[in-house]
Amino acid sequence: MAAWKLAPALACGNTVVLKPAETTSITALHLAQILQEAGLPDGVVNIVTGAGETGRALVEHADVDKLAFTGSTEVGKLLAKSVAGSKKRLTLELGGKAAHLVFEDAPIDQAVEGVISGIFFNQGHVCCAGSRLLVQESVFPQVIHKLRDRIATLRVGDPLDKNTDIGAINSKPQLEKIRALVDAGVSEGGELIQTRCRLPSAATGFRRASSPASREPSRGAGGNIRPGAQRDDLPHAGRSDRAREQHALRLSAGVWTDKGSKIFKMVSKLRAGVVWANTYNKFDPTSPFGGYKESGFGREGGVHGLLPYVRLA
Repeated sequence: MAAWKLAPALACGNTVVLKPAETTSITALHLAQILQEAGLPDGVVNIVTGAGETGRALVEHADVDKLAFTGSTEVGKLLAKSVAGSKKRLTLELGGKAAHLVFEDAPIDQAVEGVISGIFFNQGHVCCAGSRLLVQESVFPQVIHKLRDRIATLRVGDPLDKNTDIGAINSKPQLEKIRALVDAGVSEGGELIQTRCRLPSAATGFRRASSPASREPSRGAGGNIRPGAQRDDLPHAGRSDRAREQHALRLSAGVWTDKGSKIFKMVSKLRAGVVWANTYNKFDPTSPFGGYKESGFGREGGVHGLLPYVRLA
């Protein structure tokens, strides 16, 4: 993600201050070493570590002209308030609760693999993780069966081992949040499905393979699934006004169907920053990527991602 943020800023002739999350500072420092070895002049990329107070100092510093933030919707709202009335530019890539819409005519095996990748890639630490699954009723039992079988094959272990499917959680507080969401989903009547495996003895976190919590991103490898009505309009099937408000985190979505006309119909109705058809989490660096509603604003990638870093006369 750091490269995603740094590249357009540097390409447009800016110097950069990067503040990683306090739980991931070591990887950012490794990046600094790589940049030094590549011959980047001193002072072009500066890495400052710390928690919230450090971030606040950077945001409020008079010499900072542009802010690019990836993180929670709550913090994004605070940043928007902080720069309001100033000349600072701001782009926000915030949380997502991406939906997979699986229709009865979808390539089911392909859809299951896409759902697994969307939920478990990078241990679920992905803004556009596809952790909300809505399946047409006629194929719901089949999809559930195949997901159960596929989840049972996932390997939990050392994230540096190339054979590992699910590695370590980011931090203990993140683990506790995931557990709380799982417990809330179960208490509301959801069924928990998870891998049966022994964790490595050195592990301090426990990965949930499925979470019924469907209203906020967990930043963990968990998702929820429910059936939709027997119709082709899955995005609006059985949706109340309250449910629509809860799903304001619309960074991305996926549509699974063999019919091209249905793809275009659904894409025109889905209000999300990016919508994939019969695939998921595939990016073209020349295409813009960004959120919708409470998933942020501004775009990254392509020409759209360069514009916030230049001043046009």
